[in-house]
Amino acid sequence: MSNGYFQLVKATGGVGVRLVPPSEGGEEIRLHELTAYLDNLQINYDISMLKKHVVEHREIVCFLEMKECPEIMEQYSVEISEDNMLATVRFIPPSETGSRLTFDGFIKDLRYKNITSGIRMDVLQDHFQSEGIYGTDLIVAEGREPRHGTDAKIEYYFNTDVHAKPAMRDDGSVDFFNLSMINHCSKGDVLARIIPADLGEAGLTVSGARIKPRDVKKVSLKYGHNIELSADKLSISSMVNGHVVLVDDKVFVSDVYEVENVDISTGNIEFEGNVQINGNVSSNYIVKANGNVIINGVVEGAHIQAGGNIIIARGMNGMAKGTLQAGGNIVAKFLENATAEADGYVSTESILHSTVTAGTEIIVSGKRGFITGGRVQAAHRIEVKTLGAVMGSSTVVEVGVSPQVKAEYVQLQKDIMEIVQDIKSAQPVLENFAEKRAKGAKFSEDQIMFVKQKAQLVETKKKELAQKNSLMKSMQAMINPAQKACVKVTGEVYPGTTIIIGDVSTIIQSSYKYCRFEKIAGEVKMAPL
Repeated sequence: MSNGYFQLVKATGGVGVRLVPPSEGGEEIRLHELTAYLDNLQINYDISMLKKHVVEHREIVCFLEMKECPEIMEQYSVEISEDNMLATVRFIPPSETGSRLTFDGFIKDLRYKNITSGIRMDVLQDHFQSEGIYGTDLIVAEGREPRHGTDAKIEYYFNTDVHAKPAMRDDGSVDFFNLSMINHCSKGDVLARIIPADLGEAGLTVSGARIKPRDVKKVSLKYGHNIELSADKLSISSMVNGHVVLVDDKVFVSDVYEVENVDISTGNIEFEGNVQINGNVSSNYIVKANGNVIINGVVEGAHIQAGGNIIIARGMNGMAKGTLQAGGNIVAKFLENATAEADGYVSTESILHSTVTAGTEIIVSGKRGFITGGRVQAAHRIEVKTLGAVMGSSTVVEVGVSPQVKAEYVQLQKDIMEIVQDIKSAQPVLENFAEKRAKGAKFSEDQIMFVKQKAQLVETKKKELAQKNSLMKSMQAMINPAQKACVKVTGEVYPGTTIIIGDVSTIIQSSYKYCRFEKIAGEVKMAPL
């Protein structure tokens, strides 16, 4: 496809113009462009004749006037867009006796017209290295649009939109206990990172003027305590195990998770650090913390587990299903119908119908200071004001070694005896094989395989025996503790109470006051305070 164009030529009797029609749907000759060209050269023409032949779309030479055909160099017109981003050129061929422009000369012309940027060398080469592209708008220079950048943003690596939405169970019921309201974080975890702003790139007009990209927004990290800013100031990380929240675009990390109550509004709580509950814990809910759990209200039939201490300001009514499990100590106003286990000590004002164990001691003091019903165990000491009950409620207190430890010790003895017997039974087979082999006896592959299995069994049993003997030594230290275990009663102990010290026990037959119970000469003996 090519556009139509015109050329000044010699004609019979004077000067004429050759009209070259478009091909393959190209644009026809622009009549106003032709007449402007002739007017500029002061050549007369018949407008009606030109108009007639232009629309005929056939090549023809039209006579204009009786004068010598002038030598006219190749010409062009330049149009620059309003936004100064495009420069368009239309070339007009030289007259029949004229000459063409040169590539270098045209480039100088463009620069003289302040067209210096984005020049399309490929387009110009197409024109100058051919017979010419005429009657066509050629984009000879294009500006470069600015590349707009992007605003800086902050990526948060935790859930910033925490809402108490209960999960749906497989059976279609709603789980109000697990609400996933805590964003756990560990020491060293990256909490947020700045994605820096992209400033973009400036653009250029065809005249070389700089076009500034739009301004971008910058951001900064806002954070509270327990958070560390990276050296490049682009990220923040947690300095503690805890939980992380975003409040008003500011990141906070705390190793204490604080709530008012544990109920349907919070669901179960599982936390790396400490948990503080300002109110109560409702039945059937679970609170787990690697640190301490502090409860300022009452605990009902719930499960509380702490890697550290459990402190309950107003006590626990476990409703026969509530449990406390502490890697440290348990301190509670009272324990009723509950199960409590502490690796450290237990301190309370009363224990009623509960199962309580402590790794060191249990102190039941205060105005009430009683243990009534249930089973209370401590490794070293139990101190209580009132032990048992007038009505003879079954109460068991135990110090020294628990029945579980004793049962494990007895079972360990049995295991050792069985291992020794297995070794003894295999030994004759190995000795007999060695004796016969020394005399030159031959054995089948099955016999050799059998002996190898026996030898392997003996080696395995010997290793197992060494392990269990080592374990027995450690358990013997537990059964015979260096610290003298005792039960101390600062008030009164009632008949029907069972007192166990180590591997001996006694049932109190009469009421006693202000006394202590110890293991003396293999029996539980009472002594005054």
